[in-house]
Amino acid sequence: METWRCFLVFMSLFSSLVSGFTLQNLPVTSFEESYTQLFGDKNLFVHKDGKSVRLTLDERTGSGFVSNDLYLHGLFSASIKLPSDYSAGVVVAFYMSNGDMYEKNHDEIDFEFLGNIRGKEWRIQTNIYGNGSTHLGREERSNLWFDPTEDYHQYSILWSDSHIIFYVDNIPIREVKRTASMGGDFPSKPMSLYTTIWDGSKWATNGGKYGVNYKYAPYVAQLTDLVLHGCAVDPIEQFPKCDEGADEDIRAAQEIIPSQRVKMGIFRRKHMTYSYCYDRNRYKVALPECVINPAEAQRLRVHDPVTFGGIPRRHRNGKHRSKRSRVDGTESI
Repeated sequence: METWRCFLVFMSLFSSLVSGFTLQNLPVTSFEESYTQLFGDKNLFVHKDGKSVRLTLDERTGSGFVSNDLYLHGLFSASIKLPSDYSAGVVVAFYMSNGDMYEKNHDEIDFEFLGNIRGKEWRIQTNIYGNGSTHLGREERSNLWFDPTEDYHQYSILWSDSHIIFYVDNIPIREVKRTASMGGDFPSKPMSLYTTIWDGSKWATNGGKYGVNYKYAPYVAQLTDLVLHGCAVDPIEQFPKCDEGADEDIRAAQEIIPSQRVKMGIFRRKHMTYSYCYDRNRYKVALPECVINPAEAQRLRVHDPVTFGGIPRRHRNGKHRSKRSRVDGTESI
């Protein structure tokens, strides 16, 4: 029996090395058993299936929810359909944070979706903070190769003790490796998972040039396939207990195989519009974990003025189609 079990483990690892880890098969949880409404009263609606959620922003309020458990590492995912039409100033955030517990030295891992004016595309912003290092923003911004308002797309975060990887539809778009030089700037304390929609008029679109226009409200973000697959931490004992198979899945997911790395390279070359590593107005010298790519440095040397805003602390308590490039391992437009 033990020999057979070892064989199955070997075959699972071999399959992962050959085909890469897939996020599509992660266990989906129901809203009721795993999450609690954070704010927004009736602007949060859970569908009858118990696994799909609608978040709304209108003149009164935004809305959001938070995981019931804290996690120390794991795979966190949601399929999201963003608001359509004029969405300037609107921010949809899918992120991890422990700001409630560590107000002055909190950690954070962010996926933020930034709305736009009509005829312009949604953008995604990723960022990390560790140990309250909010003075050192590590933002990257990108466009997408699809219209995120037309259908659901999967957005995922891998967080381990050595890696943070952001995925879109199982394609890694950003990898952060822990280095000794980062010190406490790498998130290392238990965090909750949050999802919110809110008014980011002061910064989200063209540095605040375009704000939310409530003539187009309500703004609706729809979510399904919610995944919390990791190591939950008991708030009293502060000891993590991992879901079945979570340890193995985390280890497998942090190993980006060559074919995935090619896709990540294509994405970054064609769709990334900003990286803190190349912003010499903010940082005269690149932060120590930055791995400088000369081609990226040249391409991103000049960028539109970028204004950043944090996820507000209070949140803790016509479509445009254009030709896009594929990121399926082939170069095409």
